[in-house]
Parts: sequence; C-alpha cells; structure tokens
Amino acid sequence: MTETLGSTGEFGLIAAVTKGFPQGEDVLVGPGDDAAVVAVPDGRMVITTDLLVEGRHFRRDWSSAYDVGRKAAAQNLADVVAMGARPTALVVGFGAPTDLPTAWAVELSQGLADEADLLGVSIVGGDTVQSDKVVVSVTAFGSLDGRRPVLRSGARPGDEVAVAGRLGWAEAGFAVLTRGFRSPRSVVDAHRRPQPPYAEGPRAAIAGASAMCDVSDGLIADLRHIAEASQVVIDVRSQALAVPEPLEAVAAATGLDALTFVLTGGEDHALVGTFEPADVPDGWTVVGSVAEGNQDLPAGTVTVDGAAYAAPAGHAHFAS
Repeated sequence: MTETLGSTGEFGLIAAVTKGFPQGEDVLVGPGDDAAVVAVPDGRMVITTDLLVEGRHFRRDWSSAYDVGRKAAAQNLADVVAMGARPTALVVGFGAPTDLPTAWAVELSQGLADEADLLGVSIVGGDTVQSDKVVVSVTAFGSLDGRRPVLRSGARPGDEVAVAGRLGWAEAGFAVLTRGFRSPRSVVDAHRRPQPPYAEGPRAAIAGASAMCDVSDGLIADLRHIAEASQVVIDVRSQALAVPEPLEAVAAATGLDALTFVLTGGEDHALVGTFEPADVPDGWTVVGSVAEGNQDLPAGTVTVDGAAYAAPAGHAHFAS
C-alpha cells in the first residue's frame, strides 16, 4: 500500500525530509528547534519569499516532484543574487492533501536540496500543513558580503542594459505543454526546471551594476520595474536578442512569435541589469539603453526599437 502524508504524519514527514539537508558554515542552529539561527557576518540580510501553487505555477502531470523542488528553490535563489547577494539559507513551507504520497514530498525535498546545494545553501527549517492542493512556499536569505545591494532604482541615463542567462525558453516550454506535447525536450525541461545564472548576480554587483532584476515575469515587464523605480526610459533593441533554434521551432509549430517568447516570457530567471558602458561584465549581452524621460516618452516607459510595445509585456499575477 502506498504510504501517504495521512499515514506518515507531520513529524514523520519532517524527519523524512530533513535528514538529507546538510548545514553550511553560516548555520549556527539548523532544523529541530523552534527556529533556526543563521550567522550574518555583514550585519545585513537579504530576504525574499515566493509561493508555488499547484494548478497555477505547476502541474503534477507536467512536472515531477523533483522538478517542482528545483524550481521552487531556483526562483528564490535568483531573487537573492539579483540583489548582488550570496544566498545562505532557505526556509520551506509545505501544504498538501493527506492522500498525497509521502514519496512525492520526499522527492520534492530532494529537488530543493539539490538546487540549494549548487550554491552551498542550507535548508534550515520550515512548516507543514494540510491543504486542498499542494502549495510550496520558500523563503531565501542572503548575505551582501560588505557590498551595497543592487536595487531597481539605480539605473541612470547613459547606462546600457545587459542580460545574463536564457530568455524565452520556459515560455516556449509552457506553450508546448499547454498544447499537449512534450517536445522540443529542451524547452519543456526549461519550463520544469529553470537554470538561473547564479554567479552573475554577485559578479554584476562587483562590476558596478547600477540596477538589476531577475526576469521572472518577462523581460519587458521586469525592465518596466527598473524604469519606474529609476524614473528613466529604457529601450530594448530586438536585433540584439538571441532567438535560439528551439524557440523558432516552437513558434513555427504553434503559430506564435519566437521573439515574443524572448521579450515577454518569464520563469527562466535570467538577470537583467544596467551598467555604465565600460562596466558591462564579460558574458553579459547588451540589449538596450537607458535615457531620460520626455514629453513623448515619460519616465517609466519601456520601448522596443524606439516604439511602445503593444502586446502584453509579461505575466501579471492578478490579471483575469
């Protein structure tokens, strides 16, 4: 008989998932007490939280529990590095029906642990609760290691806009899956399990990035966050954006536009930043520029090739 969360129980589940969580040198007290204790050598801590809700952010017939765990950790770790910080610890909240197989929850925890291990990050605690559907909440912590945080509000006229990481792959995968297909495998895997360029966040901060954001809602949508916070205008040059062959293949098969995947697709968790031209790090691709607002293009505007982008700019969480 399949063991479920109902038969395993809360504390049995906690014991099953936490035994595989190694603890790093920043952790002074790990799982097992009322709260964890994590060292903050810098005196400041970067903190971020994201939720994944079954049916909204993932489907169990599309993604394995391991994939969901990797994705849940990745989207939080990407937010930390987008501040120019070094991730140090994760706390996980988990809600699920009592008939969920215990093995599914254990596999989820392994995905979380493996993604965190890429950066030497510790999972230091969390909570479990019964719910009608699977919900995963991850809170990530990070250290600035003496650096200033890289905010969205620092972009300046004359800066260049540059990107590190993949754009549009996860969105192409979503387009494939919603049509009942499972190929190209590369884009489907990108939807299931993002690959953020973790090392590039701290590198960009050290290089002098004036503003930075992870691309979770879409390039244009997230650049708009920077433009609004910085009170500038940002123009994206479409010819500078790479449109890989798998995205072209999906666009041809679905009747969609491959460039739209790149401009508006989220969940790849690439990094986009603004830099003085001489400060753009090696490996980043310059895709646009920053200018002052004017009567025709007020501050907070993002354009593509000098013109307003008419289509939806990316994901909006409470849009109908």
